[in-house]
Amino acid sequence: MSEITTIGLDLAKHVFQVHGVDAQGTTVLRKRLRRGQVLAFFSRIPRCVVGLEACATGHYWARELRALGHEVRLMPAQYVKAYIKRNKHDAADAEAICEAVGRPTMRFVPVKTAEQQATALLHRGREQLVRQRTMLVNALRAHLAEFGIVAARGLRNVGQLIAIVRDDGDTRLPDMARQVLQVLASQLEQIEAAVAALERQLLTWHKTNPVSQRLASIPGIGPIIATAIATTVADANEFRSGREFAAWLGLVPRQNSTGGKIRLGGITKRGNRYLRRLLINGASANLLRSKATKADPWVIGLRRRRPPLVVAVALVNKTARIAWAVMLREKEYQPRA
Repeated sequence: MSEITTIGLDLAKHVFQVHGVDAQGTTVLRKRLRRGQVLAFFSRIPRCVVGLEACATGHYWARELRALGHEVRLMPAQYVKAYIKRNKHDAADAEAICEAVGRPTMRFVPVKTAEQQATALLHRGREQLVRQRTMLVNALRAHLAEFGIVAARGLRNVGQLIAIVRDDGDTRLPDMARQVLQVLASQLEQIEAAVAALERQLLTWHKTNPVSQRLASIPGIGPIIATAIATTVADANEFRSGREFAAWLGLVPRQNSTGGKIRLGGITKRGNRYLRRLLINGASANLLRSKATKADPWVIGLRRRRPPLVVAVALVNKTARIAWAVMLREKEYQPRA
């Protein structure tokens, strides 16, 4: 046990696999552990480097192992996959993790705190509820359209349809259909109330978090986007530049270059899809409503050459670089004169 310098730990729900090597890279440990044995095992061994994949429970185990004194490094699973030699199984996964964690070019994921994970859960819960709300609205509109009842587009006009559903005197709807639609309307109102409650919690957290408040000073970024960035990006120093942060969000062109010929395609769409979608929506609203953005010579020139969505994505790329600078320098955004 005293010879172990690096450990690869393959996480699971119940059965964990451990692979340990010494300073020369020789395998000195292969062991399977049940969930209740993990912390007891790591409390008995000397402090060492522990590699984990950044999966669903990775941040929890990273915090627990750090509390025991170990140096924990989280890695993206797609980067570890290249080190699996042949068939995939727990022992091979643990060995690949142990091999990958010692590579000098490996990129690591910052360990999130419990508070950051809780705030991220607010965003994930809100996203799921918004998706369910959209499904119910579409179902309500489609069912009522079968009886010739149509309302204007937009979420704000759904209240007219709900009023028709609950009006027993409206003879356009049969009683059996009205009963089913009333159930959908009740679920829609419950989800709307739940979304509003989660947004109030996010706004409360936003007012107490200085990073989120500084991010909200950037045009095109509101409290929802600011809290999402502040929660997702644990440490801005993990990125060497604003361009690297934009590339991490998947906002840079995809390359298919060879033989000295550079071929650039659409954006890579890597990274956090939820965060990228929020930023694109914010940039689209900024291009539509902000007079300062419309008068920007850079935006004017870009609009002459590119379609609207390409302009929005280009503005998101620029916004992402500004957001990285704001987080790194810990200062609010100062617009140009």
